[in-house]
Amino acid sequence: MLTAVILVKADRAALGTLGPRLADTDGVAEVYTVTGEWDFLAIIRVREQDELARVVTGELAQLEGIERTNTMVAFQQFSRHDLEAMFGLGMEA
Repeated sequence: MLTAVILVKADRAALGTLGPRLADTDGVAEVYTVTGEWDFLAIIRVREQDELARVVTGELAQLEGIERTNTMVAFQQFSRHDLEAMFGLGMEA
């Protein structure tokens, strides 16, 4: 499984409608509105790099209202559950 995080800057007029359209895009697992320089954060989960390229350059590039994006591909995943499993062995709370 390949995971990518995409930061999305939207046109002002698209702020109210772009989130659901991002979320409806095949390959997009989650979408969040965020504060700061970017307007949305999209989590992409696909099986192969070719699928990621299709989602980013094919599907997302076609959505009206996107000014720019910044794509980051994840190398490793860590979660609270994983860390507890790794470091919780033999430790007292």
